[in-house]
This record gives sequence, structure tokens and C-alpha cells, in this order.
Amino acid sequence: MNAHTVAFRAMGTDVSLVGPAGSGSFHGAHLAVRAMFEREERRCSRFRADSELSRVNANAGTWTTVSEGFAGVVAFALDAARRTDGRFDPTVLEAVVAAGYDRDFDEMLAGARARLRLPVRCGRWDEVELRDRQLRLPAGVGLDLGGVAKGWTVDVAAGEAVEAGLPWALVNAGGDLRLCGCPPEGGIEIGIEDPEDPSAELGRLRLVRGALATSSVTRRAWGPDLHHLIDPRSARPADGRVLQATVWAPTCAEAEVAAKDVLLSGEAALDRSAGVVVLRDGEVHSSLEAA
Repeated sequence: MNAHTVAFRAMGTDVSLVGPAGSGSFHGAHLAVRAMFEREERRCSRFRADSELSRVNANAGTWTTVSEGFAGVVAFALDAARRTDGRFDPTVLEAVVAAGYDRDFDEMLAGARARLRLPVRCGRWDEVELRDRQLRLPAGVGLDLGGVAKGWTVDVAAGEAVEAGLPWALVNAGGDLRLCGCPPEGGIEIGIEDPEDPSAELGRLRLVRGALATSSVTRRAWGPDLHHLIDPRSARPADGRVLQATVWAPTCAEAEVAAKDVLLSGEAALDRSAGVVVLRDGEVHSSLEAA
């Protein structure tokens, strides 16, 4: 496969666009993808005081008019919470902050982190009210759209790259990716990262359509049993049997939700999701024969 890749930094992670080499549309597609990530980061980042998300969280307890795009992401997140019985919960913000994830991850790695606080109750997603573009959070509740906003952006960006003229495009944001268009015969080869050794792979698969997303308790970790994946049932970082779950779905946003669900539910959840699960004892379980 003759492909070209361009990478940039956005949403606190490395983002890349992969497409056919020699396409005269590649530069325009790159600009479109980059602009999309910049726009959605301005909209959904909890680390920017001027973001739409920060404005919504600051107005908790009152009605706020939001953009159509923001309302779409929130509606998707609330529906995902209902479908997973709250295992995916967009109202975990205060629990994430209490666990120590209180600022941009690059700053945390540099040591700029406040002390840990007592866990904060989750599960208040069913109290969030959304009526068209009018949104009201319960007082004291904040949204953390995190991975689902990233997956949503990956989906839209991959589609825009194809609309810009690429025959096919793969957008990858920190390992969560979406393939759009008509890829080369046999698909695109994707490696599944070893959760305990980022330089190694557990294996490879060929993606011919759709998306992959990975949830891991070894990513964005800042201490023993301290990481960004909150279990809403305990309001603490997840500490179950699963180290990492990589899941296929038609869209990256759906794959993000499914990967979190599998990570919290355990390997039995592979009965309802196509994926690969790595357990703490090193066992690997897979229901992902083809993607």
C-alpha cells in the first residue's frame, strides 16, 4: 500500500491523517482535518476556560443555550449512558478531578497536580436535561466529554477528508481511529498496542471499514491505581480484571463507548462487542475475527 501520513498534536494526543500517496487532495484534506480538531477542542475541552464545555459546567443549575454541534455530542453521550446502564457516564467530571486529573495531562506529567480528594458520587447523567439547544446540568455536576468528543471528532474529520477529495482516509487520534471511503483491497493494517509496553504490539489486524477505540488503565496514569478511567459505580479509577479493551464499531464514537463498557464489564462483554481484551494476569481474549 502506497500511503502518506501527516501528524499533529490536538486534544492532548497525537493525531494523524493517513491517505493515498500522490493524491492532489491530501493537503486540503489535512487542513480540513486539522481545522476540525481545533474547532472541537475549542468546543469540548475541559482544560480551556473559554470552551463551550467550560461555560456549560460553570452554569450548572441553570439553562444554557449551546451550539448545535455541542448538543449533538451531549445527546449521544446521554443516550450511551442509558444504553450501558450508566457504565459510560458523562457526569464523572468531579470524580476525575478528585482522582487527581485536574489539569492537562502534559502538565500532570510535569508534576503540576493537586492533592487527591475523596471520591465524588457519579451517576447523575439521568438528571441532565437537554431540549434542542437548551441544556441544564444539575447543580454541582460537570460534564467530561473526553473520549466520546474525541471519537466524535475523529468520525467527522475522516468524513471531511474524503469529502475534500481523498479516495479513502484514516484518522487516528491516540489509537482511536476511523476509516472512511474505499480503502485499498485488503484494508489497512492496524497494530494493537501492548498495554504494558507501548513499544510492542500484541498483534495486528486489517481494518476494512468502521472504527477502533481502546480503553486502557495504563494510559494517562499518574500513580499506582491512578488513571483517567473512572468506574461510575465506585467513583474511583477502575480496578477490575481488564487492563485494556480494544473494540470495533461502525463509528469511533460508538467504539469509544463500547471500549469503556467492555473494560468495566470484563471479558464477558465480548459477547456483545467485537474486540480484544487484555487481563491483568496477561490473558488475552478476542472476539474480533475481522474488522
